[in-house]
Amino acid sequence: MSHTATATSSPRPRNARLDARVSSEQKGFFMHAANLSGRTLSEFVIDSAQEAADRIVREHEIVRLSREEQIAFVSALLDPPEVSELLRRAVADYRRKVGV
Repeated sequence: MSHTATATSSPRPRNARLDARVSSEQKGFFMHAANLSGRTLSEFVIDSAQEAADRIVREHEIVRLSREEQIAFVSALLDPPEVSELLRRAVADYRRKVGV
């Protein structure tokens, strides 16, 4: 299931509840923003939380590489270095320990 579908555009039933305590000033500010955007307070809060969650998840799940890093990565995939004896021993040791 995709996390990027906004709560207000989703045809799925909304059967879970989310409560939050905020100051009167915050509530007034959120209400003002909701009114300016033509949404209810609930729609505004849900949409804003969804957008923030999507952004945070993307930032943590997508790896961004500079052009130089991209070239190094692809080069390593296309022409990997020889496996060292130390790595061979580590693999053999691991396999012995886990029974593979």
